[in-house]
Amino acid sequence: MHSVIRTIIADDEPLARNKLRILLDAESGIEVVAECRNAAETIAAVRSHKPDLLFLDIQMPDADGFEVLNTISAGEMPATVFTTAYDQFAIRAFEAHALDYLLKPFDQERLHHSIERAQAEYLKSHDSELAQRLLDALSKDRGSRDHHRLVIKAGGRVVFVDADEIHWVEAAANYVKLKTEKESYLLRESIGHVSERLDAAQFIRIHRSTIVNVKQIKELQPCNSGEYIVVLKSGKELSCSRGYRAGLQQLIENRF
Repeated sequence: MHSVIRTIIADDEPLARNKLRILLDAESGIEVVAECRNAAETIAAVRSHKPDLLFLDIQMPDADGFEVLNTISAGEMPATVFTTAYDQFAIRAFEAHALDYLLKPFDQERLHHSIERAQAEYLKSHDSELAQRLLDALSKDRGSRDHHRLVIKAGGRVVFVDADEIHWVEAAANYVKLKTEKESYLLRESIGHVSERLDAAQFIRIHRSTIVNVKQIKELQPCNSGEYIVVLKSGKELSCSRGYRAGLQQLIENRF
């Protein structure tokens, strides 16, 4: 197994390729083995160089990045980081199990986070094992909803959040606040839409403005009004109104 991550840059814009190469040159353990201007060149370069990592622009003149991945075979599939100026492709990238999704323009720090993720994946397995795992993920039904991760647009970034990391979700004016152990994210969507994106076997609405991860519940404290105080493992206390009490009780009984 080689000591560096062999990388291909695929982007139809010369300035974008040049900027990415400069940023990658500043990262240790990265070797750029090819630069490609279109989908055809990218597919040929992947087959020829068998890279570990591919930085892939989504919109190219002859085919988009998703079509490139669909063309690459099992033994040739590298870990893929999508690069694009548009955030509307984030869900498709997530469904394609991309390693990361970089919104242009990105800086050295944001790229460094992607490289760290690539290095972590690289250390887990040999090239062929990593390629096979990624292809197996791609071959799954892309139309199915994966409730185990959420794609979140926050602060100019696209963040992938594992469902188990989410403690609770709360409506806040025109936004929804999603709370993990260390981070809070504001999403500009309704709490009803967020609820549809979460696994109903793990997340339950306990108030018209609150959703909680059942795995994070430590204690239920009944109140005289027929409501509950839901105490999380973090110590956070949330109110469960009477209208949602039955649903919470049923979900807990089904799980435990």
